[in-house]
Amino acid sequence: MSTVPAALAAAVGPLPEGVTLPLPPTFESVEAERTYRKEQLAAGFRLFGRFGFSEGVAGHITVRDLGNPDAFWVNPFGMAFGQIKASDLILVDHEGNVLEGRRPVNRAAFVIHSQVHAARPDAVAAAHSHSLHGKAFSSLGIPLDPITQDACAFFEDHGIYDDYRGVVNERDEGARVAKALGPYKAVILKNHGLLTVGHSVAEAVWWFVTMERSCQAQLLAMAAGTPQLIDRETALVTRGQLGGHLAGWFQAQPLWDQITASDPDLFD
Repeated sequence: MSTVPAALAAAVGPLPEGVTLPLPPTFESVEAERTYRKEQLAAGFRLFGRFGFSEGVAGHITVRDLGNPDAFWVNPFGMAFGQIKASDLILVDHEGNVLEGRRPVNRAAFVIHSQVHAARPDAVAAAHSHSLHGKAFSSLGIPLDPITQDACAFFEDHGIYDDYRGVVNERDEGARVAKALGPYKAVILKNHGLLTVGHSVAEAVWWFVTMERSCQAQLLAMAAGTPQLIDRETALVTRGQLGGHLAGWFQAQPLWDQITASDPDLFD
C-alpha cells in the first residue's frame, strides 16, 4: 500500500499501491518558483472575487518573493479581484518602494503586510479582506469558539487585535497587528475583519475561506441559541488533524482546480 503523509492520515484511508496524493510542488530554480507563487496569488484573488470577499478597493493577499525575502507581491490598488492576472501583480519592499509593476499599492496593504512578513519569516503568504461575516464577527471582539469541526482548526490558534484606529496608515499599527497575530495562523481585527497567514498562498487563502465560514456559522448559532462547545481535548486533537500547513494546502486544492479551469487568463 502507498504511504499517506502523516498530516493527511486522519482524512484518508490506506491508498492502493501506486496511488498518490497531490503534494506541494518543488522547483529547480528561483524563477520557476517565483512564477508559481505569482500564479497562485492571482488564483487566490480570483477566488476571493468568486466568494464575494471584495469591498470596494479594500483587501489584499501577499506572497513573499523567493529571491528577495524582504519584498512581497501584492495586488494593484483599485483593481477588481476577479480580473487580476499574474502579470498585474506588484512587487514592493518593506520600505514601501515599488520594485516591479505599473500601478500603485494600497498603503494599508504595505503597512500591515510588511510588518506581518517581517515579524513572521515563516509566513510566505498573508490574506486579508473585508468579508461580510468576518467583519460582522470582528465587531464582537471575541475569539472563534470550537463549536464545529472546521472551527477547531483555529482553536487556540488565532489572536485578536482590539485597537482599531481607522484605516491602517502607520507602520506602528501594522506592527501591533503583527504582534496580535503572534505565532498563530490568523488574527481577528476588531471592527475590521480577518487576516490569515500560511506557508503558501493556498494555505493562507484556505484559512481565510474557512475562517470566514466559521464566523458565519458561529453568528448563526448564536442567533439561534446557545452553541454547545467541543471540549478542549477534542478541539486540540481536531486542530492537529485539520489545522496543519499541509492540511491547509491540501484542502485548498479543489478550489485551485476549479478557478484555474474556469479562469485560465489568470496565468497571463
